[in-house]
Amino acid sequence: MSLSISPQIGIHQQYARIGIDADLGQFQISQSPASLEISTTPAKHDYHTEGGKLTIDNSAWRDALGNGPHLEVMNRIYSKSQSIALQGIAKIVEDGNRMAAIHTKENAIAALAADSTKDIDFREYMYMGDAAYDNIDLNYEPARVIRDIQPAQVHINVTRNAPEIQYNRGKLDIYMQQHASVEFTPPQIDYKI
Repeated sequence: MSLSISPQIGIHQQYARIGIDADLGQFQISQSPASLEISTTPAKHDYHTEGGKLTIDNSAWRDALGNGPHLEVMNRIYSKSQSIALQGIAKIVEDGNRMAAIHTKENAIAALAADSTKDIDFREYMYMGDAAYDNIDLNYEPARVIRDIQPAQVHINVTRNAPEIQYNRGKLDIYMQQHASVEFTPPQIDYKI
């Protein structure tokens, strides 16, 4: 019996293993809101009014009542005096002719005395102006309003606040979790023969 002995070597290999422990970094960002300063200049209104003007001309009304301007009254009397004088002469001639007409058998003197009270008419001596419903002239000039308006103004001042950024770094740990190794196991030799 022949024994062949071939020794066998056992090789056991273990790979290296790297461990990585990582935490992410963190940003903390904060920002205060912008500050606003708002100021207003109020509007300015200036109004200036000149009073209205009412003009009343009642000279025609006063003239119709006989209280007109003296020069106009005298001119009116003067302009009518010639016709009044001619009417008076004509009346005297007519009355004289009436008294001279003795053939009519009329009592001319008594008739003239009776008629003289009937025909008294002072219209021929009227020196007043015409009476009318619109003898008073009114003229109104409305008031003027002068306006000066200055509009309001708004002033806005904005102050921006910069953001505050803070970064907390994360961690990165790299370590050997298992070292590489090679283990050789020699064969067992049986020394017994």
